Amino acid sequence: MRTYDVSPLFRSSIGFDRLLELLNQADRVETSAAWPPYNIERVAEDQYRITMAVAGFTADEIDLTQQDTTLLVSGQKAAPEGGTHFLYRGIAARSFRQTFNLAEHVKVVGASLENGLLTVALRREVPEALKPRRIAIGGTTSVSSQDNEPAQIAREAQAA
Repeated sequence: MRTYDVSPLFRSSIGFDRLLELLNQADRVETSAAWPPYNIERVAEDQYRITMAVAGFTADEIDLTQQDTTLLVSGQKAAPEGGTHFLYRGIAARSFRQTFNLAEHVKVVGASLENGLLTVALRREVPEALKPRRIAIGGTTSVSSQDNEPAQIAREAQAA
């Protein structure tokens, strides 16, 4: 795999720190980041869904935390009650910690755990102040044309 050094871009760019940091992090992806397996889906234009396979975990053992543009999903399996001795253990019960970098204005709107699948619903909610707005072009000068000629004749008649 090729690695690219983006450090020279830090010297000549202003305001792109987050983007460049994400590029640097992409090179440092750990092999443990693949567990538990997950899907990221685009449900609608501004709605997304993360589905994680967390078999054996209960809702009390999973913690979701969103801080700014980072979503942290972590799981800590409770100690088994009793003296259970496994002959074979195929269902992983190890702790996990998965971090997702979210775009600006993406918020977690819900989460559910069903049949061993943790589903996290996300929605992009851009504030009204940041949405593009249409600006009407207007002025105080009157333009004379065929469409407004009758109105102009009526104003002149009233003035006289």
